[in-house]
Amino acid sequence: MEEDFTGGAIHDQPTRRQWSVEPPFDARVRQLVRDWDASESPELIEEMIVTALKIARDHMSVADLKLINRSIKEMRNAAKVFAPFQHLRKVAVFGSARTPVDSPVYDVAKEFAREMVAHDFMVVTGGGDGIMGAAQAGAGRAHSFGLNIRLPSEQQANEFIKGDPKLITLNYFFTRKLNFVKEAHAFAMFPGGFGTLDETFEVLTLMQTGKARIIPVVLLNRPRGNYWELWMEFITDRLLKRGLISEEDLSFFKITRTVREAVAEILHFYKIYHSARWVGDRFVIRMNDRLSKNAIIDLNKQFAEILRKGEIVQATALPQEKNEPEIWDLPRLILTPFRNNFGRFRQLIDAINSSSIA
Repeated sequence: MEEDFTGGAIHDQPTRRQWSVEPPFDARVRQLVRDWDASESPELIEEMIVTALKIARDHMSVADLKLINRSIKEMRNAAKVFAPFQHLRKVAVFGSARTPVDSPVYDVAKEFAREMVAHDFMVVTGGGDGIMGAAQAGAGRAHSFGLNIRLPSEQQANEFIKGDPKLITLNYFFTRKLNFVKEAHAFAMFPGGFGTLDETFEVLTLMQTGKARIIPVVLLNRPRGNYWELWMEFITDRLLKRGLISEEDLSFFKITRTVREAVAEILHFYKIYHSARWVGDRFVIRMNDRLSKNAIIDLNKQFAEILRKGEIVQATALPQEKNEPEIWDLPRLILTPFRNNFGRFRQLIDAINSSSIA
């Protein structure tokens, strides 16, 4: 289940990059990559080397060089840790590190993670205590990843992930957030402070702007808690009513009252819908089942305004999708939409999951 977390939104880039430093160096770069036996996507490895060579002539400060160097090393290390688990879906859990163990919301996070693992998901947290520790206690060490952050106060990894090879310690928040978004197939948000709200808005912003693939986001709390309800009042009164967001943007998340409801929301998202990607200006939705003819007619009626041209058609994989052989046989919906109002894309996915199958 190796996926581009942007859903192919990074487009208009040729498969074979055109690059050059100087003719004598070009040949040496290509030879170096061949000698290193970089058989997978050698053109991308070549381009990264060329970028490094160009940096050497850009007269950057030592601070900039250290930032770029450390960021690349962190991204490489994290990708290497996640690589053996690409075939498994993962849910990222966010919440306060200050949540005490005897708090009711701690038990909710623990139960939620346990239930998601029972449905073949792995759990990714920030690796700290509180909600993060609760989720990893519920998931168990074997089904957990920790993306810990190095802070001046020396945040320690929780006891459930400490010492595990799936614990990754990062220096930068931006590389940490990138890995959360890149690896997750669902997000579960629990009450928290600045960090939790920052991560919540980051995820929603990336989906709203089409910079990350659309995945389910559930908001949970302790029984009868009102943390997210108060947050929703702010979203509605200060953002929606002032026209700063659209009604459709509220479709990106769901406030859930119980663990059962949260788990059901995530599982329902993948009931018929499997994944999606852009192929040029076409949006390709891969499905677990073919839809009935009437379902296709209904989708075209409901979502006609998002289509830039043509209609939603049911088809098979496009030639450009050959790099994903494991899902080659899945049925597709193919459409050419406007690249805006991605809240309607989420509503389209919901409609697909509620459609009749052939």
